[in-house]
Amino acid sequence: SNIFMRIGIIIMENTIIISCKTLEAELLHAMKNTGVEYPVAFIESGLHERPKKLASAVSDLFNAFSGERILMLLGQCGNSLIGIAVGDFELVMPKVDDCLSLLIGSTTDKMRIGSEDKAFFLTDGWLQGESTIMSQYEKSVEKYGEDTAVSILEMMYGHYSTLGLIDTGTTNMNSLYEKTNIVAKLLGLKRTIYKGTVKYIEDLITGPWDNERFIIKNPHEIITMHDYI
Repeated sequence: SNIFMRIGIIIMENTIIISCKTLEAELLHAMKNTGVEYPVAFIESGLHERPKKLASAVSDLFNAFSGERILMLLGQCGNSLIGIAVGDFELVMPKVDDCLSLLIGSTTDKMRIGSEDKAFFLTDGWLQGESTIMSQYEKSVEKYGEDTAVSILEMMYGHYSTLGLIDTGTTNMNSLYEKTNIVAKLLGLKRTIYKGTVKYIEDLITGPWDNERFIIKNPHEIITMHDYI
């Protein structure tokens, strides 16, 4: 397989892809569409909620890599990448705040739709992560009981009016509807399907890369907040 997840070896390839596990289905779809066959290192999806551990995982992969270029399929993820030094290779990554912006097409589009529809976005890949809106609810029920769990859910997500299900063409949307039934009913949220895209991912793994949508770092440069502006 061209997919590896364990670190501890020196990765000697011309180009590799580092991707959040949340985006696995979309990345594999984009690779199939484009014929790209670079090796892929997946990072645990739950790490985006633990910035220091995410930064450590990315640094470990950077240190293990010996090659020309890394294509990194991660968003800003709570500034977790800020301050990380690139190794002896070129780094290219999308200029987005998070993975959901990547799948909608841009940070601007996600913010516009989110504002207009008061939408909380999710994908099937995101729901399969360690800490999701569903798992948070289930853990709260177990720990505090049903009533308190609902109160916690309302406190966290009550300001949304829409559950935005992103259809990237890689998911059974009927299944996604089923998985979000409980939360939608508890919070009184309508569910809207938004058309997603893997085009941004395809552009990342094939190039060329423009400065408007991509961050391009030369060897030994440091990732900064300014890169995302």
